[in-house]
Amino acid sequence: MPAVPKRKLSKARGRKRHSHWKLEAPRLVTCPDCDAAMLPHQVCPSCGKYRGVQVIEVKEK
Repeated sequence: MPAVPKRKLSKARGRKRHSHWKLEAPRLVTCPDCDAAMLPHQVCPSCGKYRGVQVIEVKEK
């Protein structure tokens, strides 16, 4: 037999369970080369380096 609920769950019960679905601010670290804020384990968008190695060329503004 399939697993079927015997009774309908109330709205309050479902909303209590969904109350933990919060958005979090992204965690940022500072680039060791240019001290700009960046996402961890990503190429720095301001200088184009990853772990001290130039990976992409960044256009000057």
